[in-house]
Amino acid sequence: MATLTLDEIYQLAYQSLRQAGADDANAAAVATTVTHAERDGSASHGLFRIPGYLKSLLSGKVNGNADPQPEHITPVVIRCHGNNGYAPLALQRAIPALAEAAKTYGIAALTLTHSHHFAALWPEVEALAEHDLMGFSCVSYKPVVAPAGGNEALFGTNPIAFAWPRPGRSPLVYDMATAAMAQGEVQIAARDGHSVPLGTGLGPDGELTTDPQDILKGVLLPFGGHKGSAIAMMVELMAGPLVGESLSFETDERDTPDGGPPQGGQFLLAVSPQVMGETDWAARAEGLFSRLEAMEGVRLPGQRRHTLRKDTGSRAVNDSLLADIRQLAPQV
Repeated sequence: MATLTLDEIYQLAYQSLRQAGADDANAAAVATTVTHAERDGSASHGLFRIPGYLKSLLSGKVNGNADPQPEHITPVVIRCHGNNGYAPLALQRAIPALAEAAKTYGIAALTLTHSHHFAALWPEVEALAEHDLMGFSCVSYKPVVAPAGGNEALFGTNPIAFAWPRPGRSPLVYDMATAAMAQGEVQIAARDGHSVPLGTGLGPDGELTTDPQDILKGVLLPFGGHKGSAIAMMVELMAGPLVGESLSFETDERDTPDGGPPQGGQFLLAVSPQVMGETDWAARAEGLFSRLEAMEGVRLPGQRRHTLRKDTGSRAVNDSLLADIRQLAPQV
């Protein structure tokens, strides 16, 4: 493992993206997202994603000069055509308009299309919570997860993210795949030679296995059996037909297999507790959180991430990952 400061992580991401063909705005947006993931302990969505970003730029699949511009379809529905670029810049530009609409009308939605999302989902919902809004988001991917009862991939890992504002405190935020384990975590386990819990996925023979290498050759399973499968199906519909984008299997059919993120859709919802709820909404929510925190062994979602965020020191980065990045961007 190598040791890099957060600034070195940012510069490595930014400079490699620039070398591969991204302009300043797109490279900066992606590098910021990647650095925040490393800062918050989410290695599977940090520098680990950079080789995929670079491959999709080098193949020409992604527009490194994308200039996404959000537009109001109605006062409370905002659409952002991603201009076939990466999602971070589109989200950076669209979320302020989404937040303003939700503060004014109580609720607002954002549809992001023709975009390539390859990052964690928590940054966008946390940004809404920082505006004292409840945030929800979901995004689909390519088929890697079998529906409950099946052994053939149909769903993406189809994550969902939720954030609740806590005035004066860090918001409550969770970001979770509807698969038993995020694909990136399985890939890291395979790279590092670790096993994964039984129930994560099936090998190519259709049998349960703890070997991540076999699961990557086979299929992931949804968390919670039929319950996770139903939520994964919900995400397919919300991040696909609802926003005017493709389903995971359709995304796969049109994607270029370069190792980078496919084009797809994202749905975001922002709700104002101040407008929709009673005036004591924050205090009542804190009553729930206090009870949870008083229980032995219980912690609120996102607490670990916010604790790690306070540490501004260096982070450990896998040597082989750095070698992969520098092979794709040799001038970095």
